Parts: sequence; C-alpha cells; structure tokens
Amino acid sequence: MGRKESKIVTVSNSTDFELDVAEYIEEAFERCGLEVRTGYDLKTARRSMNLLFADWANRGLNQWTIKQRTLNLVENDGEYDLGTDVIDIVTAAIRRDDVDYTLDRIGRDEFLAIPTKGTKGRPTQYFLDRQITPNLKIWPKPENNTDVIVYNCLTRIDDADTAQNTVDLPFRFYPCLAAGLAYYLSMKRAPDRVQLLKASYEEELRRAMDEDRDRASFQITPSLRNYRIV
Repeated sequence: MGRKESKIVTVSNSTDFELDVAEYIEEAFERCGLEVRTGYDLKTARRSMNLLFADWANRGLNQWTIKQRTLNLVENDGEYDLGTDVIDIVTAAIRRDDVDYTLDRIGRDEFLAIPTKGTKGRPTQYFLDRQITPNLKIWPKPENNTDVIVYNCLTRIDDADTAQNTVDLPFRFYPCLAAGLAYYLSMKRAPDRVQLLKASYEEELRRAMDEDRDRASFQITPSLRNYRIV
C-alpha cells in the first residue's frame, strides 16, 4: 500500500474582514428575498440604517462609542456646552494638580434646589441638561482657570452617509447590523418576513450586547440620604 500523504492546511492570517454600507444593504435585501435595483433602494436602506443606530443608542451603552474627553474650566463659569455627538455622560471627575476627584451626578430637580448657585470652589456635582446641544452644569462654580473635567461620554455612531462608507462598529456587531437592517427593510418591503427577521435581529442584538459589556467587578452601595432613624 502506498503512503498516504498528509494534507497541508493553511489559514489566511487575515483579520480585516469588513463590510461597507453597500454590502450591508445588499445582505439585508437578500434576507428579505429582494435585490437592490435602484438608487432609491440604497437611499431608503441608508435611512433605515441610521434609524437603527439611533435605536441602539436608546437601548443602552455601546462600549465602542464611549469616548474620554476633557474640558478646561473657566473661573466662575458653571455651564458648558458639549459636542452635539454626546448622548450622555457615564462618569466624570475634576482633575486638580494631577489628582482626580469624582463628581457626583444629580438630577434636574436637585440642581434647581441648590440655593447658593453662585458659590465658588472645587466642583463636586454636575447636572447634564440633555438638549440637542447637551449642556453641562457644575456646582460649585470653578474657583480657578486650571481645573479640568475628565469625563467618559456615550457618543453617536457615525452616520451611514454613502454606500462606500465603512461602518463605525466592532466586528462582533456585524451580524447584528445585518439582521437589524433586514428587519427594518422588511417592514417596508417584505411584510411577510417581518416576524422572522425581527426574531433574528433581537437574538443577534441580545448576543452582541451581552458580549459588549464592562467585565470589571463592581460593588453596589445603597444611598441612605433619604432615610432617618426614628
């Protein structure tokens, strides 16, 4: 008997697979049992993709969209407009002489209830007024021009402007985007597949968001400010 030759298996050594907007649209149309035929098909699909990104922002934290930014404070100025791409602030601290002091977040009513808004000192609290242009209000007002606020903020995903754009998301969310876009398109073009594609999308989204989380250990401490001993 002749000697059996072993098969040599090689891998690609490539990890740069990435779809552009046009390829996601093509994949989504195929899942709907359709083909992209006109320029309007591309336009309506890009619109659906951008609406899908807005839905993701409403569902919770997207780790890859958390950016760390700094804000130079101005003495006696307690309000600062942030970028229009800011959705929310996750954490914030005041940096003084290379030491960071955590800022406590308070709500609109709590900020309004502060009777001495003109007080100056090292800021200890902040309220984020989430307007179209988010406005950061801090208290006390800064007592110098050297303190810096360091904050982690949740920002918008880049829009899908053209078919040639790549998409602003990590590899683990590729299946979720394809499934979500197919579901959104089915509501307009393939109503008979809506339930199937919705179930597929929700499953892909659940898996992606379960993976997209901070794995650091944490401790929950209840606030006792509103309790009193009788």
